Amino acid sequence: MVVIAGAGIAHPTSQSQDELWSGFFSHHYSGVQRALANRLFRNSGVQRRHGAINPMIEDVSGWSTAKRMQRYLTEAIPLGKSAVTDALDAAGLAASEIGLFAVCSCTGYVTPGLDILLARDLGMSPDTQRLFIGHMGCYAALPGLGVVTDFVQARGRPAVLLCLELTSLHVQPPSADTDQIVAHSLFSDAAAAVVVLPGGPGYEVLDVGSVTDAATADHMTWDVTDLGFRMGLSQRVPDVLDQHVASLVDGLLDRHGLARDDVDGWAVHPGGPRILDVVRDRLGLTDPAMAPSRQVLAEHGNCSSPTVLMILDSLRRATPRHVLAMAFGPGLTLYGTLLRATP
Repeated sequence: MVVIAGAGIAHPTSQSQDELWSGFFSHHYSGVQRALANRLFRNSGVQRRHGAINPMIEDVSGWSTAKRMQRYLTEAIPLGKSAVTDALDAAGLAASEIGLFAVCSCTGYVTPGLDILLARDLGMSPDTQRLFIGHMGCYAALPGLGVVTDFVQARGRPAVLLCLELTSLHVQPPSADTDQIVAHSLFSDAAAAVVVLPGGPGYEVLDVGSVTDAATADHMTWDVTDLGFRMGLSQRVPDVLDQHVASLVDGLLDRHGLARDDVDGWAVHPGGPRILDVVRDRLGLTDPAMAPSRQVLAEHGNCSSPTVLMILDSLRRATPRHVLAMAFGPGLTLYGTLLRATP
C-alpha cells in the first residue's frame, strides 16, 4: 500500500483579476482585441490568482527567454522550498529520509536543475535519487505521482513529488491571437508538493490511467520562442475531452469494482469553465461535486501542473472515501488517478 501522507502548497503574491485587467491587460490590448480580452477575462471563472511577476510593476512581455529563465531560478527556489518543507512536516519526515525527489515544471529550465538545488538546500541525502519531468504541462502531476508511487512500492522508501510553475514569466507581446488572450486570462503561479510513503494514514494511490488522442496533438502546444514560452490552445479541446473522459474514468473504476457513484471526491483540473462543464455533463456529476475545482479556479486561477494537487489538498479536509483526480494537457492527453482513504 502506497499512500499520500502529506502535502504542502505555496503561492507568490495574490493578485485580483479585476486589478490585473484594469492595471495592465486593458492597456496591453487595443481595439477589437481589447473587447475580446475584456470578455474572456470576465468569463474566466477567476477572481484572484498569483504571480511571482506582477505585470503592473514589471512588463515582461518584451523580455528575452534567457532573462525569463534567470528570473525563474530566482523565484522558483524559495517557492519550491516552502512547499516541500510543509509537505515533509505534514508527513512527519526529515528531508534526509527521502529516497526519490521528483520535480515537474514546464515554465522554466535551469541546470543544475531545481531537483538538485532544492535537494541540496533542503538537506536531502547524497544518495537521494532525483527526476526532473519537463514540458508535460497541466497534467504532469498525475504521471509524476505514478512514477513516485512505483518507486515507493518497489523500494519501500519515501518519495516527494513537487510541481512548480511560474506562468507569469511568459506574458506575450500583444497580438490578435485568441489563444494568448485565453492564457493571459487564466494562468497563475504555484508550487505543490506531496510526500508518498509505503503505508500509513493518508490516501492510497490505487491506480493511474491515461489516454492520448494523437490525432489532436496540435490542439494544445507550448512552444519555446525568443520571447518566452508561447501557448497554443484550440477551442476544440473541450470537444476532445468530451469524447474520452468517460471511458478513462470508467476504466479506472471498473478495475477496482467501483462505479461513478462510489466516488465522493472529484479533483478535476480546471483548464477553464467550459472544460469543467464538459466533464460534469459527460460524467453526470452534480455542481457540488465540481465545486472544489471551481473554487480553486476562482481563488487561484489555473496554476498548470500544481493545480490538481491543490484540489486534492482541499478535498482531504472533507475526508472523502474515494477520490478521482483528472488532468489534461498536450498530446492531447487525459490522465486519471484513483485514490482511497486509508483507515
